[in-house]
Amino acid sequence: MDCGGGLLLLLMRSIGKIETGQVLLVHTEEPSVPPDLQDWARLAGHEIVDSTAEHPQGPWRVSVRRGEAPSAQAPSAGASDDVFSRGPATPVGDRLWLYSNFHCNLACSYCCAESSPQASPRLLPLDVALAAADEFCALGGRELLVTGGEPFLHPQIHVMMTELARRLPVTLLTNAMTFHSGPRRTALQAMPRERVTLQISLDSAGPELHDHNRGLRSHAKTLAGIADARDLGFTVRIAATLHDHEADTAANLNALLDTLDIEPANRLIRPVARQGFAEHGQPVSIDTLQPELTVTADGIWWHPVAVTDPAMRLADHPLPLAPALATIRDTVAVQDAAHREGRRHVFRCV
Repeated sequence: MDCGGGLLLLLMRSIGKIETGQVLLVHTEEPSVPPDLQDWARLAGHEIVDSTAEHPQGPWRVSVRRGEAPSAQAPSAGASDDVFSRGPATPVGDRLWLYSNFHCNLACSYCCAESSPQASPRLLPLDVALAAADEFCALGGRELLVTGGEPFLHPQIHVMMTELARRLPVTLLTNAMTFHSGPRRTALQAMPRERVTLQISLDSAGPELHDHNRGLRSHAKTLAGIADARDLGFTVRIAATLHDHEADTAANLNALLDTLDIEPANRLIRPVARQGFAEHGQPVSIDTLQPELTVTADGIWWHPVAVTDPAMRLADHPLPLAPALATIRDTVAVQDAAHREGRRHVFRCV
């Protein structure tokens, strides 16, 4: 492994499992790793106590004694004049994402989670979701977000949302196409308006772009869902996802949202991330994504757009949260130390 293969997170996960003063042995056949470990250990507050090669061409054995990690510093927000929404980074530990499921009534061309009607549901069990929320509250968390897939396809979404909202405010991400009638309509009606915000995906003012990315006639159904949600008294946030070459459509979308009385604070225009189904878009990594703890049925991840990227997996099980959160904090501390030295990356990639 090297940095492109998730080495930094693997090191953070591994050294986080030992006590201060104990030694982590790293065995590698990659020649760039031993010198990179010297930089990582210095920035992270650890000590290289031994580094040997079995042969001049490797493999290498590097022993790292765990020290005290430097404290993390919040990154400053940069200004931008493009159409994509900007703002201060969410403090580490404030926000928890829960992937309720991975199947969806749509198969959007850029879906970072690779959701579709054919996707395995990978349902997040209700008891796991609530246990994660309870631990998150105990860790000082402030906000919950439920996403998918399409969360309204989860058979227990009503109970899940009601119980989560008793703990913390919840934002539910949806395409707003599945709750017009039947049990899902009943589930929506039962959710507490004062504790639940609906974030609804709408990519364009007219149907062409939205339907091209998300499916024929999905635009009209989403507009109907927005109207339904507002009629029921929910706070509605609109989120558009655009490729760079589609950014000039944002003005028309904002004009439509003006007519729908969607406040500017409840509008989000985000770029496509090159993850999942997306063959094009902005490349993302632990260097470019501010971490937001994300739980799925099969693990914990660095960020919700990265749940198909094994390099950004923090844990192989959805519980407990605390070790994964500690890994995030330690990793951010190393990144901050590197940035203070004027270095963009901790590791060389070539």
